[in-house]
Amino acid sequence: MITGKLSHLEQHYDVVVVGGGPAGMAAAVGARDAGAEKILIVDREKEAGGILWQCIHPGFGLHHFKEELTGPEYAQRYLASVMDKGVDVVTGAFVFDADRDRRIQLTSGQHGIRVIDSKALVLGMGARERTRGAIRIPGTRPAGVLTAGLAQKFVNMMGFLPGKRVVILGSGDIGLIMARRLTLEGVEVVGVFEIMPHANGLNRNIVQCLHDFDIPLHLSTTVAHIHGRDRVEKVTVAPVDAALRPIMEKSWDIDCDTLLLSIGLLPENELSRQLGISLDPVTSGPVVSSRMETSMPGVFACGNVVHIHDLVDFVSQESYLAGTNAGEFVTGKRRPADNVRLVPGENVRYCVPHTISTDREHTVYMRVRQPLEKCLIRLGDVYQKKLLYVFPAEMVNLTIRPRFLEQFHGDALRVDVVPRDT
Repeated sequence: MITGKLSHLEQHYDVVVVGGGPAGMAAAVGARDAGAEKILIVDREKEAGGILWQCIHPGFGLHHFKEELTGPEYAQRYLASVMDKGVDVVTGAFVFDADRDRRIQLTSGQHGIRVIDSKALVLGMGARERTRGAIRIPGTRPAGVLTAGLAQKFVNMMGFLPGKRVVILGSGDIGLIMARRLTLEGVEVVGVFEIMPHANGLNRNIVQCLHDFDIPLHLSTTVAHIHGRDRVEKVTVAPVDAALRPIMEKSWDIDCDTLLLSIGLLPENELSRQLGISLDPVTSGPVVSSRMETSMPGVFACGNVVHIHDLVDFVSQESYLAGTNAGEFVTGKRRPADNVRLVPGENVRYCVPHTISTDREHTVYMRVRQPLEKCLIRLGDVYQKKLLYVFPAEMVNLTIRPRFLEQFHGDALRVDVVPRDT
């Protein structure tokens, strides 16, 4: 494992990557392959790898490595690649400032406060979990209310069980996985309660983590009140109406000692805001071009800091592209600028990247607003693709080749997901 115990930390680098998770590691590898020589990864944890270390379940690497790996196995493979390519890694270090000259300031116990110059900067800080305060659950403030990711760290890395009888609010993937994990450890999981009329996790996790263990999933239902003084004693759950407001006349109480929250992730973009980068109000991440370059030249972004991904394989693919373009920015081999803006249309929440070029192949990631069967993805009148179904919880990725775009001469391309007749 890389622990960040560098004998020295240089002041000047070609590419500095903020974040040592799967996004940061893939970006560093991409920058090296594109010709950048001096590359630095800065990570605030004790070792690089990000959240992968606590994800001990299988299901990683099916797209990227063509085999099923656990999270630590996936992280170790990328760490080995980072080491082989001679990338500098400093861990236990926190980047607290960055400016328009792509200069960062970091602090660490080993190196103190340092100022590092870079020719290109890659933002790969990942995301953080939404907490109780984000959705304002009424009630007291007892012990036993925690996010699903924190509970995962407690169980898998520290050997602590969060409680004996657990209610899970939200059907995000981490919550679903923790429902299974806690059940295997002998904890009683009363149920998973989701405010939306559809689940927000991958279908494979709903099947493998809930159905296979007979854990009930209650849709259009939420936790309306938390009870308890020193420790959670019970929660009040209630169905919701069309406006997602609890119907208290139909509520009921559930005795429990723990409430896990799996209510979504937020891109970690405090550093992006300090830089004055343009942010997308839908994704809460930077607006990026097809080169994964932000509105500030020479500053690139990738992974969950841009938009929330379902699979780490897609994070690696997108981040390698960001690193490659950062390396080309440093070596002067920049690709032509984008000339087409993607506009989310019917049943499309967002598209990433936000702009593309008509002269090269692109992978576009998008999410839909509502589930739909037998549908059609349509990019203006230049491209369309049939799909069996789309689901808000599952990201859609679409490969667009230049031959579809060469006849397009406008500056904006609308993306729609619509029903099809056959």
